Amino acid sequence: MAFFLNKKSDDQDESAKTATFFFGLVQKNVLVTGAYGQLGSELKRACANHEQNLKFFFTDADTLDITDIDALDNFVRENNIVYIINCAAYTAVDKAEDDSDLCYKINRDAVINIGNVANKYKARVIHISTDYVFDGTNTRPYVETDPVNPQSVYGKSKQEGEAGLLNSCPASIIIRTAWLYSIFGNNFVKTMIRLGKEKETLGVVADQTGTPTNASDLAKAIVHILDYTEANDFEPGIYHFSDEGVTTWYDFTCLIHEYAGIATCKVNPLTTSQYPTKAVRPKYSVLDKAKIKTTFNLSIPKWEDSLKKCVVELMTNN
Repeated sequence: MAFFLNKKSDDQDESAKTATFFFGLVQKNVLVTGAYGQLGSELKRACANHEQNLKFFFTDADTLDITDIDALDNFVRENNIVYIINCAAYTAVDKAEDDSDLCYKINRDAVINIGNVANKYKARVIHISTDYVFDGTNTRPYVETDPVNPQSVYGKSKQEGEAGLLNSCPASIIIRTAWLYSIFGNNFVKTMIRLGKEKETLGVVADQTGTPTNASDLAKAIVHILDYTEANDFEPGIYHFSDEGVTTWYDFTCLIHEYAGIATCKVNPLTTSQYPTKAVRPKYSVLDKAKIKTTFNLSIPKWEDSLKKCVVELMTNN
């Protein structure tokens, strides 16, 4: 059962505060922040037919300002929230270099608020973080215990958010992910399809290595973790999640165009130095997923398969 809170419907707002019993089972209420984003949107789809005794409250900045600890405290208390899934984030990586105050307010301060409120009411937190907490100098997949060394304002804000959450609410799950895309919002896949249709040639960085992640797969993994937790124990800690496999932005783009049937645009490989950006990107950010797969008995699809599903859906709906 899910409720998407918004200002347009008082009925939805009132119905979100209904009874906590469902067919004789005590319901557990789940707060999802950042509901308008890629992951929040995919979570709405992932839990649409969820049959467990969980009730989801989907909020975004217009219905719950998580930078306001009093508003957050009131929401969690009034709705008897048991789980908080934080999908909210400032993700404009280059813009963050000039907009650091807002970036830290959302990616660090609001996360600490969530930790403090969750700790106060004994709620459990699942927080989404990023591969940008690493400096990208590894030559093998990053494990959760590798030293963090973010090189951008965005990466530093996310790393400090992780640290603040673990300090304020140690019994939290942090999931680092990478190269997120979906059918929702603005993302690399959509941009490459659009540019591929508009341009005859396109240059894409070929010396940055990582793993594309369909937000749908991460959303399903989060729901799986909730179900696992309901049947077993809550296993706090830092985990890594991306789809399986390794690629570059260049090869990623080539496959996007192949799946989208774009044959009129020539994609040329570039070096990072040929395509400078305001924020430093990790040169290598492949994540090791062994811990999350073992702990939660989780299977993860290959990035190529998940990309194809996304592109097919995008092309079908356009």
